[in-house]
Amino acid sequence: MSMAQTDKYYLPQPSLWPIIGSVALMLMAVGGVMTMREIDNGGWVLLAGVAVLFYMMFGWFGEVIRDSEAGRYNKQVDASFRWSMSWFIFSEVMFFAAFFGALFYTRVLSVPWLAEGATGDLLWEGYKATWPTAGPGLASSVQFTPMGAWGIPAINTLLLLSSGVTVTWAHWGLKKSNRTQLIVGLAMTVILGLVFLGLQAYEYHHAYTEMGLTLGAGVYGATFFMLTGFHGFHVLVGTTMLIVMLLRSIAGHFTAEHHFAFEAVSWYWHFVDVVWVLLFIVVYWLV
Repeated sequence: MSMAQTDKYYLPQPSLWPIIGSVALMLMAVGGVMTMREIDNGGWVLLAGVAVLFYMMFGWFGEVIRDSEAGRYNKQVDASFRWSMSWFIFSEVMFFAAFFGALFYTRVLSVPWLAEGATGDLLWEGYKATWPTAGPGLASSVQFTPMGAWGIPAINTLLLLSSGVTVTWAHWGLKKSNRTQLIVGLAMTVILGLVFLGLQAYEYHHAYTEMGLTLGAGVYGATFFMLTGFHGFHVLVGTTMLIVMLLRSIAGHFTAEHHFAFEAVSWYWHFVDVVWVLLFIVVYWLV
């Protein structure tokens, strides 16, 4: 009898993967700060962090996959996985809520306050609190063109919304034990995610080289890259997980009754889609 058919709750052996993941995040944070401060080798430190992160994901995913395919997870373990993924996505919601809150506070409250009353008269005389702005003290010296909604951002919105449809179509195929539909739907979702990332990279290059829109472009540049950049990173992670799901599906993993790994990734992907829609409206459209 496999452990999945018993009442025993499977506990894996102590693992180094969480520590390796923490090292990856530390390297990425340090490398990101070094890059923004234009410190030598900052980009290499950031790249090393990304490499370690992918190594951790590959190794940790592999262990969990082997345990799952060996039948070590019962319904109690499955329930704990579902709760864990739910709380993880909730933490991600709070993560982006903080950034959206920072944008709201800056745009609706702090920037207007700096241009009105005694503050404007004494500190920033002549400053016009019209969004988008680099902010008082920089408005006269930093020139940039705000990123419009129509063009690449609109195309990327269509891509991500379409990817939500394709991953759902793949899920329907899995529930019907139609492996061809599952694989084709996942492959389409991965392609859409990769195209999104390519277009966003081009958008960033265009912003830096032709629009003057950089991290140094005051409060608008900071909030723009903070929100879109972190979202792009989440798309990268989500696409990586979708590739893993695709490879597992090709290998014959998952059944119509047992496929929570696929469901977890689809939950995450739908979350990424919803965040982008909010970004498109708030950051790009309502400029």
